[in-house]
Amino acid sequence: MKITGGCHCRKITYEAVIDLDNVVICHCTDCQSLSGSAFRTVAMSELGAFKFLSGDPKMYVKTGDSGNEREQAFCSDCGSPIYSTSIGDSPRQYGIRLGTVDQRNQIAPKKQKWIGSSQPWSQEIGSLPTTEKK
Repeated sequence: MKITGGCHCRKITYEAVIDLDNVVICHCTDCQSLSGSAFRTVAMSELGAFKFLSGDPKMYVKTGDSGNEREQAFCSDCGSPIYSTSIGDSPRQYGIRLGTVDQRNQIAPKKQKWIGSSQPWSQEIGSLPTTEKK
């Protein structure tokens, strides 16, 4: 699926092609702290199918438990996380943060990972009272 998106202040915009079967909710502790939430939802781009239309993100390099390094791209003005990716020159796959995707209401996660790190209440949010507002 072709998507467009950008940060909250729209200084950074992008387009990409994503694999609808590879949309994941990650509950790892790194995703919790990097997103400022209990989990992060990511749509994986096709290899080499991500490009910026405007702006340049600031990069933070995170080293995982495996020792692998991943770039974390975010807007230096509004702080919105845009994606993460491996480091290197070969064609990359980007983990695009679903909250930045313009078409996010058309995209549903297909799986969850690192569920052992999930917050105990996160699997029960569907039963909480709701308010109908944007």
